[in-house]
Amino acid sequence: MTAPAASAAEHQALTRKITTLSVGTAAILIVIKGGAWIASGSLAMLASLADSGLDLVASLITFFAVRYAAEPPDAEHRFGHGKAEAFSSLIQAGLVFASAALIGREAIGGLLHPKPVEHGVWGVGVMVVSIILTLALIRAQAAVMARTRSVAVAGDHAHYAADLASNAVTLIGLAAVALLGWTWVDAAAGLVVAAWLLWGAVGVLRQAADQLMDHELPVEEREQILALLVDDPRIGGVHQLRTRAAGPHIHVQGHMDLAAGQRLAEAHAIMTAAEARVKAAFPTADVLLHPDPRH
Repeated sequence: MTAPAASAAEHQALTRKITTLSVGTAAILIVIKGGAWIASGSLAMLASLADSGLDLVASLITFFAVRYAAEPPDAEHRFGHGKAEAFSSLIQAGLVFASAALIGREAIGGLLHPKPVEHGVWGVGVMVVSIILTLALIRAQAAVMARTRSVAVAGDHAHYAADLASNAVTLIGLAAVALLGWTWVDAAAGLVVAAWLLWGAVGVLRQAADQLMDHELPVEEREQILALLVDDPRIGGVHQLRTRAAGPHIHVQGHMDLAAGQRLAEAHAIMTAAEARVKAAFPTADVLLHPDPRH
């Protein structure tokens, strides 16, 4: 069952809570991974530590972006500040690209010149804890995303979903060194993490670009909006329907076919009711309709 869409107030409360949790999780992961890297010298652990460090920066950006995006419209921003979320996702993508490049360089160096990894068993334990914490966070983020449509939270979620996979790869590398003595697997695991981060960054970049370029809403949502708008026998149809998302808000515009010669008060009531139907399903929607006489 699809979770009901959140109102503007619920959106703000949910995104504030989940971004605070994200910052806290990143800080904890940095502390435990930093200790594991200092003790082991593992390249895979260094890769995971660097990723968590950039995740903290990205989470802080998201933390502030969702708060700014929730600010009401003002004289300079008549459509609100929602696209701040997309900008934060764009910055996140850049940080992930940089992280992947640095990790990839270190991993290639490790493959060419392998180094011994110490205290691998302790590192394995740290990665298990990291996986548990990351899994708990991405589950919470997924629940918030289902309610809020937040592209900033989606970007953060993509980071931590990549982290979950990278942590698993790092765990394999550390286990291979600790149990089998295969030092090359540690560097190879770092290289896999770098490739995975690049893939995740592309997805985050695409989402941010869609909002910044006013990409139409998904087909299913457009069809739902259209069905809600015409759910009145007095409406002949809706054409020139345009939709876009801006952070927590969506904007809907269209031309509504109404009977020619209809009184202005009746036409206004019909359109107001149509707007109300859309807002009931999409609480953060801003709907603007233009009446066209139907012959």
